[in-house]
Amino acid sequence: MHVSLDTMVDTLKAAAESSRLRILVLLSRGDLTVSDLTEILGQSQPRVSRHLKLLLDAGLIGRYQEGSWAFFRLTDTDNSRDFVQRLVSGISEGDPQVVRDLERLAAVKRKRQDRAAEYFSENAASWDHIRSLHVPDRAVEAALIKLVGKRPFQSMLDLGTGTGRLLEIFAPLYRRGVGIDMSREMLTVARANLDKAGIANAQVRQGDIFSPPVERNAFDLVTIHQVLHYLDDPARAIAEAARLLRPSGRLIVVDFAPHNLEFLRDQHAHMRLGFSDRQMSDWFAEAGLDLEDSQEFEPRGGNEARLTVKLWLGRDRRLQIADPSNDSLPVRETA
Repeated sequence: MHVSLDTMVDTLKAAAESSRLRILVLLSRGDLTVSDLTEILGQSQPRVSRHLKLLLDAGLIGRYQEGSWAFFRLTDTDNSRDFVQRLVSGISEGDPQVVRDLERLAAVKRKRQDRAAEYFSENAASWDHIRSLHVPDRAVEAALIKLVGKRPFQSMLDLGTGTGRLLEIFAPLYRRGVGIDMSREMLTVARANLDKAGIANAQVRQGDIFSPPVERNAFDLVTIHQVLHYLDDPARAIAEAARLLRPSGRLIVVDFAPHNLEFLRDQHAHMRLGFSDRQMSDWFAEAGLDLEDSQEFEPRGGNEARLTVKLWLGRDRRLQIADPSNDSLPVRETA
């Protein structure tokens, strides 16, 4: 996609200022608030806000609200994002100003990790209890990695991202990853984990799984990992996820098979006690998806009641139009 001469001039003008270039360098390493940028740049909030507005108007960055916080990120538009990445890659990381900025950025990220550690310590007991009832997470992750394959693709969305773990394990494959979660505390955990793993091509945002703040028909892979059992209307969540897929895109759902552990409903806010293959197949079909695979992971041994984990893979029925500029999922043949 090409732009007009005037548009390119305006874009270059917006970026051609030292503070705004510094902001682009910082945002290329993750999403930040105005307060974060004010602390890192050592400038007043009004001045930082003015720079951000100019970058927003030029379409080089994006903004999203998370409660009372506003986060800024590099634009979601592929061409503009590629332009910014090329611009930033030409700046020496040994530049004294950049070195100082990155040191302050590291300090901001350490604060995030401290908040995340505190939240984990407060909630670890309940999570560990549930984990003890089913197959280890690493077995499910290995199956997910094998199922998705090794071919790079354009974009991934993780609905109910939690700790951001799926964004982390698939980061080598996607160009752009987005995680959505309603809990600000969990988003703090996810950001800290992504920062720690050095992942800059993913971002997380606060949002409702039934109305996620992302564009439709835009993602090659959508994941819903251990989320549906908390929802009163899982079918609606699957239908919404399907609308976010590109043609031939894939939806992966991981959750529990049907069980009778009522204490999970009473003590851990589970609204659904697992899902059957028939339920999932029907919901996928209603959403315009073909169920391509279903896998089952046996629970751990022992005499206690245990949980069986299930994995379902669906694919959008629409055909992907061949596009040499898009290293996306493969095009399916017509019947």
